[in-house]
This record gives sequence, structure tokens and C-alpha cells, in this order.
Amino acid sequence: MNFRIRHESERMEAGHLRRVECELSAVAFDSDAKLLSGASLERSLTIDGFLASKSIKSTQPVLHVTHIEFAEGE
Repeated sequence: MNFRIRHESERMEAGHLRRVECELSAVAFDSDAKLLSGASLERSLTIDGFLASKSIKSTQPVLHVTHIEFAEGE
């Protein structure tokens, strides 16, 4: 399953609070893909995985999902 994930958070940087936002291409296989296919689009979750290049010819990063946890109460 190919999808995009959106990250939003606030982090301290050089003594100031900074808002961090980004979108990243991701891919999931087998049971992780099945879990994601049934989830709502705006659901909060924690994903573990690794970054790899999209292909030999493209250095665009893609997150390869290895573990998913859905936020409780959503």
C-alpha cells in the first residue's frame, strides 16, 4: 500500500518553540497495509519504520512502515 503521511508537532530549537509540519511518501505491506486500509484518513497514529530512496534513479525518501500503533480514544 502506497500512501502519504502528514506530521505535525512543536519542538524546541535554539530556545524557541518551533512548529514542525511535513508530508512524506510511505509504503506498508501485509498486516500493516491491512490495518491502514481500514483506518480513517485523519486518525492519529505512531509509525515506526525506515527511510529509503524511492528507486535507484530517485533519491526522494519513502518511509517503509514496520510497525503501527493507533492513538487511543480515536
